[in-house]
Amino acid sequence: MNWFPITMSCCSRPALSGRLAGAAIPRRRDRGCSVVIMAAFIALASSAFGQSRTIVLDAGHGGFDRGGVPGQRISEKDKTLDVALRLRQILQASGYRVIMTRDSDVFVPLPTRVAIANSYRGASFVSIHFNCASRAGANGIETYYFRGDSASLASSIHRNVLSGAAPTENRGIRRRGFYVLRRTAIPSVLVECGFLTNPTEGSLALSGAYRQKLAVQIARGIRREPAPYVRPLTSSLRNVSLGNDFVRVPAETFSTHRRRSSKSSKSSRHSTSKKRKQSSDDSEKPRKKSKKKKSEG
Repeated sequence: MNWFPITMSCCSRPALSGRLAGAAIPRRRDRGCSVVIMAAFIALASSAFGQSRTIVLDAGHGGFDRGGVPGQRISEKDKTLDVALRLRQILQASGYRVIMTRDSDVFVPLPTRVAIANSYRGASFVSIHFNCASRAGANGIETYYFRGDSASLASSIHRNVLSGAAPTENRGIRRRGFYVLRRTAIPSVLVECGFLTNPTEGSLALSGAYRQKLAVQIARGIRREPAPYVRPLTSSLRNVSLGNDFVRVPAETFSTHRRRSSKSSKSSRHSTSKKRKQSSDDSEKPRKKSKKKKSEG
């Protein structure tokens, strides 16, 4: 981005240096134009420092959903929330607008998480998790995405977490149809920050310094990725209640599932009625009497 220095005096109009000199100096009758020009510069400056970007952070699990496998010693829900809160603080300090799907130990259903994400057009969605396995030796960092426009963000976050976290296995970037990735209409990434069932990585996750390091590296991955393209809104919006607040969500978030379910119910009803009709037709047909062969005398 090219920057053009602006010099201001309390008694004079703004003067621009560079290619815009003269063209942007308004006359008295063009004061309205000067307001527009100054607003444009403010918008450019805000964009450069992330102030025009919105990040939806999703701390995995919560409430009665501890995450992980039964009998797991370390609770995943607490560690994901801690990393998300640290990440929020870092991003806000960089000028980002941060939305949390949860900021306390509460259970938030997956459709609600998706609804929150889809209510912010032009945002990016980052879901934070820790991994688990029945085998204690399983270890490493892995990152998931579903849609093609999320691949670049997934690569940026994955690369930075690997470079800044403790030495561990690179489990790669994978395309998976997880609900929060499949149903969101914005670039969406889910990062697994190591295995809580692994003795080494589990011990690291218990360290606040390591969780801070994870938050810093995820933030670097987000900052190095350009803002996503804002798609034109093609559907109507509807209100979704989130406690005492409401968010505006594209209606297609809900209508797709309903259309599919209605189609499936119609097809099932059609097949059932067809079977009933076929069975009734078969019952009405006269049964053929078996002809006994006459014995030749």
